[in-house]
Amino acid sequence: MLKPERLKTILYYSLLWAIAIIFFLPIVWIMMAALKTNNDILATPPKFLFTPTFENIARTIAKPNTLPYFGNSLFLSIGSVFVATIVSFLAAYGFSRYKFKATNFLMFLLLSTRMVPAAAGVIPIFQMFNAFSLRNVFGVFALYASFSIPFSIWILKGFIDGVSERFDETGLVNGASRIHVIFRVVLPQVVPGLIAAFIFNLIFVWNEFLFNFILGGPTTQMIPFTLAVGLVDAGGNVDWGFVASLSTLYLILPVAMIFAFQKYLLVGMTFGTVRGEV
Repeated sequence: MLKPERLKTILYYSLLWAIAIIFFLPIVWIMMAALKTNNDILATPPKFLFTPTFENIARTIAKPNTLPYFGNSLFLSIGSVFVATIVSFLAAYGFSRYKFKATNFLMFLLLSTRMVPAAAGVIPIFQMFNAFSLRNVFGVFALYASFSIPFSIWILKGFIDGVSERFDETGLVNGASRIHVIFRVVLPQVVPGLIAAFIFNLIFVWNEFLFNFILGGPTTQMIPFTLAVGLVDAGGNVDWGFVASLSTLYLILPVAMIFAFQKYLLVGMTFGTVRGEV
């Protein structure tokens, strides 16, 4: 006979596993569909036992736009978020250490930019990009970086607030410059926050479609654009093999990064609110 505490534990983890499996089922279906023929994908009832084939993946990679658009996705996502993370770290340090009266109001203004629906900003941003000839790699890169900065500042300020100012004071008293204190004293202690901010924003930019579709051109279009325009084959039917295989390939980077740095993401969810003094 199981003890009540043991039974509660089993039921608790069983519920967690059930919820996780339910949310993961669509991803499993996509991965399975990538290894099926079109007939197997559309079979009724669904086939769970089938002969795997890499035909869809090979056909997807062989398409002329797949690899260039993958390159655009990697460059625009990783590059813009990396720049945004560095800028956000410096800004968050300023907000944390130089506490002027308008700090809270400015932090609210920064976060409020993420509250506006993307569709509401498309037209003014489109007009601005046309006026300044920014519909190119530089313009889209700068746009994604600017979108990533507000949320990163909020995350990183919480982490920097958790680093005692005595570290700064000790470094400055011993002759270190402010730059040395920022990058050699504070930065190593907020690496989990940097990683969390980087991955959260990477996922956003990696999956962004609306601005890339409207503002982008051949040199800036990413994989979500390819999924949208390549959804229908020459016969007017949805090419489920292409959709499933490209989606599977596109999942590799975010899934790998989330799996490798999941402990930092959990810490990032708390915004570095656990603080201490030395």
